[in-house]
Amino acid sequence: MDSPAEPRPAAVRRQDTLHRLAHDVDIWVASASADGVPYLVPLSFDWDGETLLLATVADSPTGRNLAATRSVRLGLGPTRDVTMIDGDVEVIEIDQLPQEVGDRFAARTGFDPRTLSTPYRWFRVRPRRIQAWREANELTGRLLMNDGRWLV
Repeated sequence: MDSPAEPRPAAVRRQDTLHRLAHDVDIWVASASADGVPYLVPLSFDWDGETLLLATVADSPTGRNLAATRSVRLGLGPTRDVTMIDGDVEVIEIDQLPQEVGDRFAARTGFDPRTLSTPYRWFRVRPRRIQAWREANELTGRLLMNDGRWLV
C-alpha cells in the first residue's frame, strides 16, 4: 500500500467539503430512537450553502427518529475521504416547504416526494459540527466547524 499523501491544510479540507456538499447527491443518515436504537440509511439531499434538505417517509424509523430527537449524524463520501456532519433537525411538513425549494430538491436529486401518496416529511439539517479526513495523518485538525461556526 502506498503511503498516504501529505495532510491537507484545514482551508483545503473546508473547500473539499463544500465541493462535495454542492456536487454529491446522497448521504448516509444516522439517527437513533428516543431509547437509543440506532438506524442508518442513505438518503438524497440538497445543500443550499447553509443547510441540507432531506426527505423521507414520515413514519419510517428515520422519519420518526429525526422528528423525536431533532438530531442527526451524516456521513458524506467514501471511508478514505469522509465528512462527518452532526446537525440539528427542523421538521417540515411536505406541503409547508416553499415550492421553489422543493423544485430545487427534485431537480437536484431526481426524486420528488411531493408527488407520492405515502406521507413524507422534509428534514432540514443545520450543521453544528463538521469533521473531514482522508487518512490517519489527517485525524489531527479534522474539526472544521464547531457550534455551527467554521473554524477555518
